[in-house]
Amino acid sequence: MQCPFCNEDHDKVIDSRSTDGGRCIRRRRECIACRRRFTTYERVQEKVRLQVVKRDGTRVPYDRAKVREGLRQAVYKRPISVERLDQIVDEVEERLTAAHEKEVSSQAIGECIAGILRKVDTVAYVRFASVYREFEDVGEFIEEAQDVIENPSADIPGQGTLFDETDNKE
Repeated sequence: MQCPFCNEDHDKVIDSRSTDGGRCIRRRRECIACRRRFTTYERVQEKVRLQVVKRDGTRVPYDRAKVREGLRQAVYKRPISVERLDQIVDEVEERLTAAHEKEVSSQAIGECIAGILRKVDTVAYVRFASVYREFEDVGEFIEEAQDVIENPSADIPGQGTLFDETDNKE
């Protein structure tokens, strides 16, 4: 490490401590040439962050918190734990980083979330789809709900049907 005072490249580490929740190491160093002390911080370099290309063409950094908030609203009052919600966010990130190198469209993010939600909770999926796909009228909403009823992605344990067919029979 080059000394910030004399620019010599001869120092020794006096003390090392973990900081920032273990994501950073603080090292106290002493220059052998000038005997002055200085501190360095070592951090793992963040992986390349995705840029999100929005519908209007603008680019913004990918934000995990926005994905989580969208999911939180979709699963409101549904039997999905906070841990499961975090797992879904992790799965979305894994799929996005595996499929996209630097940029990803907001539509691709929405489709990824919708695909995962459809397998987890059909009500949350329909809620999310209604916002993400920007349904223009009730008919589009009903078509999406009908598709979920006619083409269930999987038998989700502990979840009833989207609409109870016995209510309509008389």
